[in-house]
Amino acid sequence: MSDKKSVSGLTDEEAQEFHTYYMQGLVGFTAIAVIAHILVWAWRPWFH
Repeated sequence: MSDKKSVSGLTDEEAQEFHTYYMQGLVGFTAIAVIAHILVWAWRPWFH
């Protein structure tokens, strides 16, 4: 039954693999954004 396609057209295994890579990308993007905000804050704080 693992060959059954969902609405997205992905099997359960493909969807789990996609989710893994998506979450890694999201965490990486968030980490870069946090670091960028810290660096900008150190350069020019927007609240005193």
